[in-house]
Amino acid sequence: MSEDLVVENLTVEYPAAGGRSVRGADDVNLVVRPGERLGVVGESGSGKSTTALGILGLLRPPGRVSAGRVLLKGTDLRALGAEALRAARLRLISYIPQGAMNSLNPVTTVGKQLREAAADHDGPRDRRTVQRLVEEALAGVDLPPQTARLFPHELSGGMKQRVCIAIGMLLRPQLIIADEPTSALDVVTQRQVMGTLGRLQRETGSSLILIGHDMGLMAQFVDRLAVMYAGRVIEFGSVAQIFRDPRHPYTRLLIDSVPSFAHRGHFVGIPGTAPSLADLPPGCSFAPRCRHAMDVCRAQRPALLPRDEGRVVACHLESEIHAAPY
Repeated sequence: MSEDLVVENLTVEYPAAGGRSVRGADDVNLVVRPGERLGVVGESGSGKSTTALGILGLLRPPGRVSAGRVLLKGTDLRALGAEALRAARLRLISYIPQGAMNSLNPVTTVGKQLREAAADHDGPRDRRTVQRLVEEALAGVDLPPQTARLFPHELSGGMKQRVCIAIGMLLRPQLIIADEPTSALDVVTQRQVMGTLGRLQRETGSSLILIGHDMGLMAQFVDRLAVMYAGRVIEFGSVAQIFRDPRHPYTRLLIDSVPSFAHRGHFVGIPGTAPSLADLPPGCSFAPRCRHAMDVCRAQRPALLPRDEGRVVACHLESEIHAAPY
């Protein structure tokens, strides 16, 4: 299999009142090619992080993956036992969490956390080898060796995020999932952190899934883009395709909401709010916020169908409205 990661029909459910279940991720399909950067974008609550945790097997009960397969280089991660899956994390597939402020152990030095990460995930055991690995990991994210002796509270926000990247890249995994790695950082530090992450990804030959809601960042960083809404992927294609010709009205509004020099002082928002996953409207989940919605949109959920040049879109009226002004 040439793909690094294939996610097939992944569904994540949470129990709800009355014996019902809520789908945090609903029949998600993704493919990540070797060396590729795949973006997953959408508003808060759209299912991005839930999908990532489902891929990694890190969902906390009562959340559970109820259906689907996750194939990493042909190996079904869902078929692995708990110990085998734990060994695969960080070594084969790693996760860089959002909110580095809360992701590091506040009473343990950076160096010890790196060493423990190596030990817990089938890394090298030799003390000198591990020490060299820690030093290389810190140097890779532009942190001096003495950082290993510091505690998290002695680091700036940007340094903490770099430590999280160093942990994620420690054993040179095949696939990295970065969940909004710059969400709590100022714009200058964001650029530095993303530059570091991109450089490490190129040097190691890893593939990368970048989760976020910043369409401007996605346009600059990723190769292909999956747009999620209410737990579903509603559009998928290359960055060039999606930014040049968005086919779903939600995708178009996300792009229009990015500030531009051409329209300085004019800000575009998306009307309404995202629906509760426990109480989704019938038909298309975006219909209550869509100015193009018609009766069929409110009655029948659109299927995610192939369009052209590798594009897939879930919209009843895609062919009629994608070229129209919004």
